[in-house]
Amino acid sequence: MAKNEMVNAPRALILFLSTVILAGCAATDRFAAAGDIHALMVSIRDDDQATFDAHVDRRALDARVQSEMMRRARSAHMPSGLTLLGAWLSGPASRLAGDVLLQPAVFRDVAAYYGYSANTPIPNRLSLTAVLTALPDGRVCVIVRRQGPCLLTFADEAGVWRLVDFDASSALSRGRRP
Repeated sequence: MAKNEMVNAPRALILFLSTVILAGCAATDRFAAAGDIHALMVSIRDDDQATFDAHVDRRALDARVQSEMMRRARSAHMPSGLTLLGAWLSGPASRLAGDVLLQPAVFRDVAAYYGYSANTPIPNRLSLTAVLTALPDGRVCVIVRRQGPCLLTFADEAGVWRLVDFDASSALSRGRRP
């Protein structure tokens, strides 16, 4: 082995080990998130409002709904006065929507719409890990099929993985079942 190859061998080993460790971190995040996602799913099934609230970031979801309302208002090409009114109403409207929609019963109804009944077993932590994708910013998202869109996004907030985003348009545009 040439001297240059001997010098590069430790570098290659370090690079390889670093890659394995970083991949392991992503897998650890996915596994940790899967435990909290499982708890959220159980809270939905059991109508456990306290556990549900602990795993849902209402402020983040309200902001997401408000942002979507603003995007739609701008794209509707309304007169500026109506767009301004829409912007002014988007905050209270998104909070109201959150109060109404962010309930275990609503999520249970959405699950039933997609074919998941109360009799369907909740996937275990390992099964959930398989449908999670680690995102570059440290969040994880639930995908239905490989390379599919992120339907639900979770973030680690003080040691608890909480739902912070939901892509309703992707979920609904796919038909009855994801």
